[in-house]
Amino acid sequence: MNLNDPLGDMLTRIRNASMRGKSTVRTPASKIRAWVLDVLKAEGFIRGYEEVKSERGLPELEISLKYFDGAPVIRELKRVSTPGRRVYSGVKEMPQVRQGLGVAIVSTPKGVMSDAQARSANVGGEVLCTVF
Repeated sequence: MNLNDPLGDMLTRIRNASMRGKSTVRTPASKIRAWVLDVLKAEGFIRGYEEVKSERGLPELEISLKYFDGAPVIRELKRVSTPGRRVYSGVKEMPQVRQGLGVAIVSTPKGVMSDAQARSANVGGEVLCTVF
C-alpha cells in the first residue's frame, strides 16, 4: 500500500469509523500520528489510544473513539496542510476553528500542539488539521 499522506490516511480512518459508529479504529503507528492523537486526547475528542501489534507483527495504534449521546464527538476532521500544499501560520494568523469551539492541530518547533497552546507558547508552524 503506497501511502503519500499517512496523517491524512489516519484522519480518514477516524472519520469513517466514527460515521459507522465503531468504538475503535486501527492505523499504522508513527510518531507524527501519535503526536496528533495526543492532542486529540488532551482536547477531549478521543478516549485515548494504545500501541498494539497487527496480525503481521507491525506496530499499530488502536484509537478509542468518543461518543456523546450516541453521536460522535468528532463532527468534522479536515486535513489542512497536505504533502502537495503545505500551510504554515504565524502565531498572529493562527486559525480559529468555529470561533474557538474547534481545534487546529499545529506542528511547531516546540512539538505538535493545539492552536491555543501554540498561541500561549507564542509559536507558529504548519497547520496539520482542524477538528470540530
